[in-house]
This record gives sequence, C-alpha cells and structure tokens, in this order.
Amino acid sequence: MELFDTHAHLHDPWIGDDLPEVMDRAKQAGVEQIVTIGCSLEDSRNALTIAEQYDNVRATLGVHPHDAKDWSEATADEFRHMAESEQVVAIGEIGLDFYRNFSPHADQYRAFEAQLTLADQLNLPVVIHSRDAHEETYRILEDWAGQSNRPAPIGVIHCFSGDANLAHRYHDLGFLVSFAGPVTYPKNDALREAAASLPLDAIVIETDAPYLSPQPQRGKRNEPANVRYTAQHIAEVRGDSALAIARQTTANATNLFCA
Repeated sequence: MELFDTHAHLHDPWIGDDLPEVMDRAKQAGVEQIVTIGCSLEDSRNALTIAEQYDNVRATLGVHPHDAKDWSEATADEFRHMAESEQVVAIGEIGLDFYRNFSPHADQYRAFEAQLTLADQLNLPVVIHSRDAHEETYRILEDWAGQSNRPAPIGVIHCFSGDANLAHRYHDLGFLVSFAGPVTYPKNDALREAAASLPLDAIVIETDAPYLSPQPQRGKRNEPANVRYTAQHIAEVRGDSALAIARQTTANATNLFCA
C-alpha cells in the first residue's frame, strides 16, 4: 500500500533524535508522503527545516489556538516569506480550542480569522483544529468558504471528532475530513459512522504523531508508520479493501497538498 500521513509533528521533541529511524519505519510501512505541521512561529520554522531535509515531507505554517495570544502581523510577515518555499503546502494548524483554553477566546478568533485571510493571500489550503468548538469553527469556515475563490478541496478538518452530520456539512463546504487514531478506539462509534458514511473522495488519514496512537499501539509514542492501522480500520467499517482506502486517501491528500 502507498499511504499519505496528512498530519504529523516530525519535529516534536518526543521524536527528536529518533527521526531517521521513524522515517525508515514509515517507508517500510508504505508511507510515501508526510505533512509535518506548524503550531507556532518557532514550530513552523522547525517544520520547514525538516521538510527541507526529506524529499517526501511537506510543511505547514500556522499558529495553533493554544498559542493564538502570540499572533502578530510580524508572524504573518515571516509566514509570507517562508511560504516562498515549495515545501510549504498549507496554513495550519489553525482554528479554535475551547477545551484547553490556553489562549482567550477573543485571541483565538482573531488569530484564526487572520490566518484564513493569509491563506487566501497565499492561495494555500488550510489545516483546521477544532476541539469543543464545533459550531463556532463551522460558522467561521462557512463564511470563509463562501468567499473563497479556491476550488475544492479548500482544506482539511484535522483529527475530526464530530459526528456524521458535521462531517457531511464540512464536505459540502469543500473540506476533506481527516481521521486519526481515535477512529480505532472501541467507544468511538460516532467517528466510525462518519468514516463509513462519507464518500471516499472526502476522506484523508493521519497519525498526529507523536500523539493519538491507534488502538494496536495505544499508550506508545505514535509515528507515521501507524497510519496503516487507521487505513485498515476504515476499510473494515466501510466494507472496502485496505488497498482501496490507501489508494483513494492518498489521491485525495495529493490533490490537496501536492497539486
């Protein structure tokens, strides 16, 4: 199988010096492409550094809602400069997180909307984080999508955690919906229903490595090689072959990030 891990944090300290071995295991597992995700200015710099070291890694630039209080126009200017690199394929991880609330809601809204504008300016798709803020995130993206001139897909909902209805609403806006390790957890029937009901051309898969290991590896550090477990689980709930899931989700991710 050829797989595409659409969301990892290869530059995370938890991976650190193990990165060469992590990349080797990913290759052995059939993971052909990986996107490593920026969550702050410094984190985005590190993501781009990793992407420039590996031919099969791309990077995103973004300020996560946890760090939204630090958003500034100076950060936007540096992102504009960094986005000149061909390795930069999206703005993200951006959005709203009303679970941790590490940044005030007002700052989260401000940073989110500013980075959506930046994505438009740079003609890049977006990678969306939403936790305990489903409707608030959807309303902002509904308005933004209505004004966007980009053809679908216009972005991806990272580590989707809603129900089937919300997944279809996002698909109708022009977003891909990404499933990570939690879709394999025994109690997550709503996620499995969403994965089973969406058209296959709406789905991508990810690890969010080094976090959220799938059920067979739960409790261990996650890494891109484990994206195969998510592909296999989605195949089971859809009644498809793992090869078909791998092939179509890779095509979907390639269309979003590499077209």
